[in-house]
Amino acid sequence: MKNKILGVLLLVAMGVAKVPLEDRVAATLKAADLRDAPIPLSLQEAMGQMAFTAALGGLRSLVASITYLRAYVAFEDRDWGRVDSLMTLTTRMQPREAMYWDEAAWHMAYNAATSTQQREDLRAAIRNKDFRDYVLRGLKIVQEGLVYNPNNPKLLVREAEIYRDRLKDPRPAAEAFLLAAKNGAKPFYERMGAYELVKLGEPPDLQQAYEILKRHYDKGFRYPSVLRDLDILERKLNIPVGQRVGQPLPPSPQPRRK
Repeated sequence: MKNKILGVLLLVAMGVAKVPLEDRVAATLKAADLRDAPIPLSLQEAMGQMAFTAALGGLRSLVASITYLRAYVAFEDRDWGRVDSLMTLTTRMQPREAMYWDEAAWHMAYNAATSTQQREDLRAAIRNKDFRDYVLRGLKIVQEGLVYNPNNPKLLVREAEIYRDRLKDPRPAAEAFLLAAKNGAKPFYERMGAYELVKLGEPPDLQQAYEILKRHYDKGFRYPSVLRDLDILERKLNIPVGQRVGQPLPPSPQPRRK
């Protein structure tokens, strides 16, 4: 036991002794934009001494892995406040890792929001408020992640999906989908952006959507959704009949009368 105590004291002493040197090195690296900014004091307080000491010792990746795993346990317990807190620590330890931001936003905007909707012990008004609060929390997380990872396609897609699926807001959804496609996301997401532009119904948006979907059509992407929206756009934009390629979806079969 005495040897263990001596070992811990030695580690602490070494950590304290090297802090001034690390501070000077960190300042140099930061000036050269080669290292992330120091951990904020408020986060240091939230982490506790053990995690903060490890972070100062260059073990931020390890701490992030640990808090990430603990967040998964909290997710299984549906302890959404703890999930949020632990994922916040995770993203702060590794702010350049887009995956952590993406998953943190997903937990809030989808898992937590859906979970609160299913709570029969709450009044509808409270469920609706909690749902929106969780969705907005998820949106805030992904937008903060984009500050550290500008134009990251994974995070842009998550932002677009939250706007589209949760907030029903086509314009920012379209903008985020199109920016994601511009920055390396699959062509599928450019079509997702065009579909959101169609919902807006304004002539400039319709024209942009038409140009996107017609280009994809010419490349061979002739899916039912592409043909459906091209039909809508060609009629609204008065495209000459001879130049139209869109096809309206067949009507849904009517149920047989007994």
